[in-house]
Amino acid sequence: MPGMIVAPQPIAVEEGAKVLAAGGNAFDAALTTAAVQGVIDPHSCGLGGYLVMCCHPAGSTAPHAIVDAPAVAGARVTPEMWQDIVLGMNPRGWGYFLKGKVNDDGYQSVCTPGMVRGMKVIHERWGTRSWSDMLAPAIRVANEGFVVNEHLASRWKEPRQYPDASSNFDKLHATPDAKRIWLKPDGSSYEAGETIQNRDYGRSLERLVKQGADDFYTGELAAEMVADLKKHDGWVTADDLANYQHREEPPVVISYRDYTIVTNQPPHGGPTLAAILNILEGYDLSSYDHNSAKYIELVSMAMKAAFADRNRHLADPSFENVPLEWLVSKDRASHWRDVIDKGEPIVPGPLHQDTPDTTQVTVVDRWGNCVSLTHSLGMSSGAITPGLGYMYNNSMVNFHPYPGHPNSIAPRKGRTTGMTPTIVLKGNKPVLVIGAPGATRIITSILQVIVNVLDFNMSVTDAVISPRFDCQGEMIFAHMRIPQMILNEVAKKHAVTRLPQSYGGMALVHAITIDEHSGALKGAADAGADGMAMLVP
Repeated sequence: MPGMIVAPQPIAVEEGAKVLAAGGNAFDAALTTAAVQGVIDPHSCGLGGYLVMCCHPAGSTAPHAIVDAPAVAGARVTPEMWQDIVLGMNPRGWGYFLKGKVNDDGYQSVCTPGMVRGMKVIHERWGTRSWSDMLAPAIRVANEGFVVNEHLASRWKEPRQYPDASSNFDKLHATPDAKRIWLKPDGSSYEAGETIQNRDYGRSLERLVKQGADDFYTGELAAEMVADLKKHDGWVTADDLANYQHREEPPVVISYRDYTIVTNQPPHGGPTLAAILNILEGYDLSSYDHNSAKYIELVSMAMKAAFADRNRHLADPSFENVPLEWLVSKDRASHWRDVIDKGEPIVPGPLHQDTPDTTQVTVVDRWGNCVSLTHSLGMSSGAITPGLGYMYNNSMVNFHPYPGHPNSIAPRKGRTTGMTPTIVLKGNKPVLVIGAPGATRIITSILQVIVNVLDFNMSVTDAVISPRFDCQGEMIFAHMRIPQMILNEVAKKHAVTRLPQSYGGMALVHAITIDEHSGALKGAADAGADGMAMLVP
């Protein structure tokens, strides 16, 4: 059986494909790809970020544990520290606006990074190539440079959506090293087709090769980060790095028709995906015309119901009592079907926030190992410790700035995310490996691709390219490709609006299907960005 890899960045996909072609497994390829992604997608991922992985090792007869290396708040934070500087919620749902943008840009927006620890755990447990071989392509790309693609160049030109918001171009001005590395001498951003080198990032990766991953948490690299964070009044301390622990918990597992859905645990998106599927299982979706008004209304109300529960209860289970069994129970789904069938109102509650600039790598190898790895910087802080080359995350933006909320700030607490790496099995055999970047719309986008494949028998390409919609509150958002005449029918029962995008605007789904009989692989990268699927003989 050949292997396959799918991700949003073609340069990174090709490096991962080389690993598969040379005999590496899916874990080797995923980690190599992720390391390269960190170099070439500076606002989405990198050493200063975090990851969560859903995997199915070849031959496994039971769903495997999730590896979660989240960004957690530093020890110096307090629950009430920002309540007096709140300007309001971001109308797009991605965090709160604070005076001075302190939760969005710069050192006070940084949470303790988990990316390097997560990579180490995955490498030690399942990797077959050396740590140095795994990082070598990223080192080469950082030192030799890479060609800026149109997607990244356009992101640097996007204006602020709101006066109190921060753009990606703003983040390049957050620190002197961000300006030096990512801007031209005249202060302008790079254009598509131009080449950028980040030798500082390459040297940091070389240090991790020589000293090992623990250098990031307890060694000289950690000391440099801590000194810089302290100098700029950041929240993350030396103890936060030294005591950082990844998390391994049983996955969220539900049945959906004849399939088993394996996804991640709180505070991520898996429980919400499971809850929506539980609701929809009670309907014969294939009897509806796909993306008809009735179909959009039904699926949107299932989304809204599951998000209503998520918004009230989802949090870091190490700090809050999250009623997970109830959230993903068939009884709770039956309750919501009664509400939907009677046309009763669904009150969504206070929204949870997540940031859209995340990335994904989906891999299946020749032996049948399956990996869905989602990793992120949030939207990036712009903060770069002098000489290290990598941006830190800005995950403080995703905490609720007022005390008393399940997602409120607390030392070493993780915040909710939409990250939802997922594997679908029939019997004990994986048939769909899927993941996406895109904030909480990850959940609703992955949902629709799963339903497109399982209920409507679409190919993975058709399933991913099909127009999508999203409902998490009082508005349904739909791709421009869904006709207005259909949305006018939906509007008779629920508020709906078209996005300006025909592609993109939702999450960017990257998926691989495995034929249950022949084992044939097919992959699809979302057309909303520059992604690529590669089959490796």
